[in-house]
Amino acid sequence: MHIPDNYLSPQTCITMFVAMAPVWAVSISKVKVQIKEKKETVPLLGIASSLSFLIMMFNLPVPGGTTAHAVGGTLLAILLGPWAASLSITVALLLQALLFGDGGILAFGANAFNMAFIMPFVGYFIYSFFKRFNREKIGAFIGAYIGINLAALIVAVELGIQPLLFQDQSGNPLYAPYPLSISVPAMALTHLLVVGWVEAIFTVLVFSFVKKVSPNSIYLAGNQPQSNVKKMLSRFYLIIGGLIVLSPLGLLASGTAWGEWSASDILPTLTQNGLKAHMPAGMSHGLDFKPFLPDYSLFGVSLPLGYIFSAFSAVIIFVILFKLVTHEKSKIS
Repeated sequence: MHIPDNYLSPQTCITMFVAMAPVWAVSISKVKVQIKEKKETVPLLGIASSLSFLIMMFNLPVPGGTTAHAVGGTLLAILLGPWAASLSITVALLLQALLFGDGGILAFGANAFNMAFIMPFVGYFIYSFFKRFNREKIGAFIGAYIGINLAALIVAVELGIQPLLFQDQSGNPLYAPYPLSISVPAMALTHLLVVGWVEAIFTVLVFSFVKKVSPNSIYLAGNQPQSNVKKMLSRFYLIIGGLIVLSPLGLLASGTAWGEWSASDILPTLTQNGLKAHMPAGMSHGLDFKPFLPDYSLFGVSLPLGYIFSAFSAVIIFVILFKLVTHEKSKIS
């Protein structure tokens, strides 16, 4: 679901970034208020970013020889509220793009719109509806399933409109070459049949666990004693530690996610789908950003160890980042 650079036109990238700007602004404002009311929000933001980052490392094999992954958007919205979830996922996506090259720099606004806005807000809205009837688990399941599927559909539309809107003088696509007739079924079927169920089941399992061991940590619940907060955080850290150790399982799924091919991989995929094997000019001459740890790999280290190192490094960065936020907040107050 991470759109790489050069798949979207500059006009599309700017539009999506502008669309996300007010969401980020309101999220920051809302989270500031939330931190004042519940002090545990700050470490939970770091935990949320870590959870989302780690969940996205577990690639799943899907029909067609490609891969996909869950995101945890609805889960984080249920635990922290949609605004805080949006901010946490945004931070995770930014680190993925800058440090690991997972998702484009120019496409950051589009990726954030899909995964840090559509997914948590749609999922939380559905969860809230079922919560009124004391059917929280059902709401969490349906919200997570619909949230990730709607986000995937929007990704498909963003990619599929590129060959319609942006062509060279010969009529060849300048950016993502697949039309809506291919992009929508490819993304929709993958998430409807496989990824949506994984996202929904994971959401319900973690939600049920949190509801049992620390119900007051769920968004809109009342404040809780500091001892309960420490217990809750320690259990989340255990979950994160387990996900770090298990992260190499994400390597078991062979293949690349649909629409996330490198420029050199585009031509064979076009031929396989009966399209003209023409390299889009915008992709061959676009931004070529070199991340520090491309594809979560570390030079001279085996891929599994590189995955664990990347996962651990990301979590440490999130912890440091949100501790700095706490420190600055205490200095201001």
